Amino acid sequence: MIRLVLLICCIAAPAAAETIVAARTIRAQSIIGPDDLALSAASLPGGTDDAALLVGMEARVALYAGRPIRPEDVGTPAVVDRNGIVSLIFNANGLLIVTEGRALGRASEGDVIRVMNLGSRNTVTARIGPDGSAYVGGPGH
Repeated sequence: MIRLVLLICCIAAPAAAETIVAARTIRAQSIIGPDDLALSAASLPGGTDDAALLVGMEARVALYAGRPIRPEDVGTPAVVDRNGIVSLIFNANGLLIVTEGRALGRASEGDVIRVMNLGSRNTVTARIGPDGSAYVGGPGH
């Protein structure tokens, strides 16, 4: 019986694992398209095998051809660029204040960054909304 189990283990081929790699060098802050990805037959550590997790995402770091793309190397595309002018919005208890601010970092929807109020020159922490506005204080911040 033990010989039969050993024989089956030796004959059974290991499952082939595939990993998504960069088909070419992709610069940081570039949006990843299907043509930017290739499939490697080898199982490379840290990589993913699901192209759906990568297509449409933004490269956070430079991705080199033939190397696996790790999920932490990509993120949602930024809606606010560093030094960009954004609407700075405070909305709480019926009080709505809207002014202009300068983003002090690059951010995607939901990210928290520092924003300088252009009127007062004070720096505040704000959460970026889907429209690119920076929301300060109030519920959800």
